Amino acid sequence: MTATESDLSRAEGDLAAVTEVAQRIARNVESVIEGKHEAVRAVITVLLAGGHLLIEDVPGVGKTMLSKALARSIDGTVRRIQFTPDLLPSDVTGVSIFNQETRQFEFRPGGIFGNVVVGDEINRASPKTQSALLECMEERQVTVDNTTYVLDDPFMVIATQNPIEMEGTYPLPEAQRDRFMARISMGYPVEAAELAMLDSHADADPLSELSPVTNAAEIAKLSSLVRGVFVSPGVQRYAVALANETRRSPELRLGASPRATLHLVRASKAAAALDGRDYVLPDDIQRLVQPVLGHRLLLTAEAAMGGRRADGVLGGVVASVPIPSTSSPTGTAYR
Repeated sequence: MTATESDLSRAEGDLAAVTEVAQRIARNVESVIEGKHEAVRAVITVLLAGGHLLIEDVPGVGKTMLSKALARSIDGTVRRIQFTPDLLPSDVTGVSIFNQETRQFEFRPGGIFGNVVVGDEINRASPKTQSALLECMEERQVTVDNTTYVLDDPFMVIATQNPIEMEGTYPLPEAQRDRFMARISMGYPVEAAELAMLDSHADADPLSELSPVTNAAEIAKLSSLVRGVFVSPGVQRYAVALANETRRSPELRLGASPRATLHLVRASKAAAALDGRDYVLPDDIQRLVQPVLGHRLLLTAEAAMGGRRADGVLGGVVASVPIPSTSSPTGTAYR
């Protein structure tokens, strides 16, 4: 076997490990979340891409259940933060407390210290408390009293919010929304899934019987493998072109940031790995445009008054940008 053949065999084995673990997690989560295959895949994609997820939907459709099911499927540290108006930034990041016996300050970690952090109803906390997540989510560290503490690896924030009941809530600022790699909605279950839920959830909490199917160290290893998925120059240009088009759109007063482009490519790498490929296709980019870019865009006042929606504008952007071709002489071959 040549060196090239050995490398290819190793790469195929690595991808098989990614897909096998992802399938285990998906089966475990879907044992308590009926009929939400796409939502479960999105959560796993963001997990392997090293990002954070915002789940936005009406009450009672399983947002928190999905978050908890993923957290329990990973044998790592799990923290849950219930965001309320009286929650303080120190409750999230931690606080230094003076120890009378040792005559020294001791750091007490906050709720953000975990592999998977479930933030329930994040828009109910004050803007000051929401901003405590900015450094955590972007730099994966916490600074308290001029001392920096590195967060666990892997580290993922799964936040939920209710877009309907807005009284007493604080909308997430653009800087906060931009730190979420993707936003998804659960949607109502189909009738068969809802009937199955009545049988499985009526008598007991299904989460109580959920056991881990992987661990934090394995997820960290698989995430590093996902980062090695190949993205051709043509596909990179395609992602940048989509982001640039949102910035030029006359219907948007805020387009996709460079961070959004980076998140789009990272998520596409994870999606490709889940499909057993070591290279990204334009289809991966297209499939993830809405969940990765949609929550970052702001409509102009005229577009909003005209009844336009950000997802509709984004659909027009995708339709207007040419898809790269493998026969192009500009080096756009996918692999």
